[in-house]
Amino acid sequence: MDNVKNIVEKLIKNFGETYAENLGINLKNATSEKLFEWFFASILFGARISEKIAIKTFQEFKKHKILTPDAILKAGWDKLVEILDLGGYVRYDFKTATKLLEIAHFLKEKYDGNLQKIHDKALNSKDLERKLMEFKGVGETTINIFLRELRETWKKANPPPQPYTLLAAKNLGLIKEETTHEKFEALKKLKTLWENYPVKNKNFTHFEAALTKIGKNYCRKNKCNQCPIKNECKTYIKQKQP
Repeated sequence: MDNVKNIVEKLIKNFGETYAENLGINLKNATSEKLFEWFFASILFGARISEKIAIKTFQEFKKHKILTPDAILKAGWDKLVEILDLGGYVRYDFKTATKLLEIAHFLKEKYDGNLQKIHDKALNSKDLERKLMEFKGVGETTINIFLRELRETWKKANPPPQPYTLLAAKNLGLIKEETTHEKFEALKKLKTLWENYPVKNKNFTHFEAALTKIGKNYCRKNKCNQCPIKNECKTYIKQKQP
């Protein structure tokens, strides 16, 4: 099992930050403001657009100090479109500007602008997801991204692992092929694995984010030769065998 320990450590070493941390968002004991920032970022990540553009767009909104429901409503549609375009979010600028305004309005009207209240009122993880789906234009992908990195913050945050995550875990030999079809069973196995091989000052969310990044940026694109942990990958090693 030393090989598993080595894989986990290399994953964390190379991809040890969550997506939220990459954006400077601290979700540990998160405030209402930080929760909304991550929700905002999840909306940007949730579209069929590159991570690079989503990150640049978030940074533009941060620079313009438009990362709260009040600031979004005050900015108005034209200003939102302008900032989205500055970030390169051109393909979805009109649609996203409208979505952001509707989300900000709904959040203020129903939950006093505080996402924490949604979690507090939710009966369980499924109810939490259902309540988040009430936001117009917010789908399963966005909700999965949002809740994935809140596992350690919100007790009721328990989304299934994303396909990219499972793909990386399978390729690295951390879970079996058949397990990838049972997402929550796979999640359970990955959590157990992390409990057995934890890395200091990190938690399961970091491990899951690292697997997601590997799966999305390397496994899915067949960029095995460029992967930083290719020498630990069972799939890569098998491909290289004569």
